[in-house]
Amino acid sequence: MPNMHGQASHGKHARGHQHEKVVSLCERRRTAQPKIIRLSPEYDGIELLYANDRQPDKLFSLRVLAWAMLDDGEITALVPWLKKVVQAPQLADPLNGRWVGFRLPESAYLFTEAPPHKLQELEAAAEFFGTAAEQQIPDIIGTHAVLSDDGMQTISLVEVVSWRLDPNGEVQAMIADEELVTRTPVLPGDPCLVPVESMPDFRYFFQHGIANRIKDQDPEALAAIATLAAEQAPR
Repeated sequence: MPNMHGQASHGKHARGHQHEKVVSLCERRRTAQPKIIRLSPEYDGIELLYANDRQPDKLFSLRVLAWAMLDDGEITALVPWLKKVVQAPQLADPLNGRWVGFRLPESAYLFTEAPPHKLQELEAAAEFFGTAAEQQIPDIIGTHAVLSDDGMQTISLVEVVSWRLDPNGEVQAMIADEELVTRTPVLPGDPCLVPVESMPDFRYFFQHGIANRIKDQDPEALAAIATLAAEQAPR
């Protein structure tokens, strides 16, 4: 994916991401992936840092959407990435983009573990609310969904209102169906909200900074859209 995110400071990383055990594909299929059971929005602007092979001397940043508790007890960060929400360790792109850690906003403080206060919050919430109910949290990082029905030659940018965690552990972006809006503002849980991933025209997610650059006809952002359009073209 084109680099359209802010450059971050370099830092020392506390842990690597290479698996020490080789697992066969058959064994991997038999092993169920941990399921997300609870979400907590990231209100303090913590950023995820990632690197890629095109510019190996730089780190890039994305705002963390939320922290998720998995059914194995782990806590991980979630970010909208390309066409879905991904857990930080699973971040990847065509340029071999990879997660390397987190930082506090406007700070050189780097870390790789979930903040202790989020661990405590999620554990308490899971104990109080249980883990089987549907949950919906607001989008507070300005995520936009990109819609296109002509291979990215023309696009529409739609604001994501909220994110829904269903009982199966799937996290979906909810946007307002304008024909169903009966009251404003549209809040999480409103009946007019529909999952954008179910729409045939859905293509990608962008955070608000990139969305605004596209709206402003920024040349670098438009070049990135052209690259994405080329990836959409039939081969």
